Amino acid sequence: MLEKVVFMLLAFSLFIIIFFKIIRRNDANYIIALVLEAIGITISFVEIKLKIGENVFWGSIRYLFSIIFPLAIVIMEIRGINFSELISIFAVKFCLFIGDKRAAKSILIKLVTKYPESYLGHKMLAECYEQEGGMRKAIDEYVTAIDIKKNDYKSYFKIAELLKDLGKKAEAIQMLETLLKTKPDCYEATLLLGELLCEEERFKEAANVYQDALRFRPNDFELYYCLGIVYTRLSDFQMAKEMYERAAEINHRMYNANYNLGLIAFIQGDYDSAEIYFKQSVYGNLEAKSYYQLAKIYVYKGEKDKAINFLNKAIELDSNLLKVAEKEKTFEKIKEFITVSVNMNEKEEEDDGKAFIDEDETEFGTSKFTALEEQEEKARTYLEESFSLIQQMSENTTKQKLDERIDYLFNKQKMKKELEELDFIKKEKKKEERQKELGNS
Repeated sequence: MLEKVVFMLLAFSLFIIIFFKIIRRNDANYIIALVLEAIGITISFVEIKLKIGENVFWGSIRYLFSIIFPLAIVIMEIRGINFSELISIFAVKFCLFIGDKRAAKSILIKLVTKYPESYLGHKMLAECYEQEGGMRKAIDEYVTAIDIKKNDYKSYFKIAELLKDLGKKAEAIQMLETLLKTKPDCYEATLLLGELLCEEERFKEAANVYQDALRFRPNDFELYYCLGIVYTRLSDFQMAKEMYERAAEINHRMYNANYNLGLIAFIQGDYDSAEIYFKQSVYGNLEAKSYYQLAKIYVYKGEKDKAINFLNKAIELDSNLLKVAEKEKTFEKIKEFITVSVNMNEKEEEDDGKAFIDEDETEFGTSKFTALEEQEEKARTYLEESFSLIQQMSENTTKQKLDERIDYLFNKQKMKKELEELDFIKKEKKKEERQKELGNS
């Protein structure tokens, strides 16, 4: 009997505490706790009224609803955990689970309106706005979440991503730089910042960002590949070569790096090394381009049959290369041997640049290689254009030397003729002088 009296006193005390929380906060979420507690007290009254003996099951329910659950709420509140917030978040997750996004957003708006310091409320509301495409509202909510929880690095990154999507690259760069100052090992922030700096053609700054990241990930092949891209754009082909080689050494599936190394070797006039690199890159998504470059090499080496074979292979894989080959002076003498029949109206296949991409997702929810695609394509194009320019310069230099030689020979012949004419005039003059002397005598 004493046990039940103590139980009733404690249960009523907790009931009153919860009741006043409802009045003070004007929060209906606490009614759940109040109802459960009322059920537990009712069970106790029924046991006393009907003089029911001790029952383990009902006794457990009574204590759980009337003592343990409300006491846990009081302890959470003392420790700064908002019970109402937890109930709301649970309701939001349930709504999202059943696909009712509108109800979830409505609950979150009520939560952050009533409790402006609710970190989870602002964070989840930001995610809802982002899914709906409300980028500006999402940014505002992420900023509020960061104000509440300063070490929310994921929200820093999300804001930077959203700013980038809105075209506010300067603000995104600033946000990422702030993030890396406080968390320099944030890999995803490094990749995104490097990408944005490259887009702004601030390549030296991008190189510094990637170099700093190597302190935390010294064997990360992607960072070396990114550095290769940056040094390519800086026209520092020797450094670019070293970075690509390091990336390919760490990850043997870095076919794109081998292709770029082949282009650099081409630029440096090292056809043997270029041949090796292009052969290593034919297993990736640049297979057609690799065969095309190999065809060029064999033209320069004078291996006509191999050149024809690889050129046909390249066009067979990518019909668009036929248009390129027809304009290429290198293939002038073997164009007639192109045997592949292609449909010139065929839709051009896009190079997705994902030959070496790992499908693992990062903790930030995006593939860690996505940021590379545009920049690696630009770097590859830059190398191809650099080679074409050097090739053109070489052809022009050869032509200039030929013109100079012709001019020299022409001038030499002209001078010889002039000297002969002058010598003839001198001889004629001497002849006239002799005739005059004979006439005088």
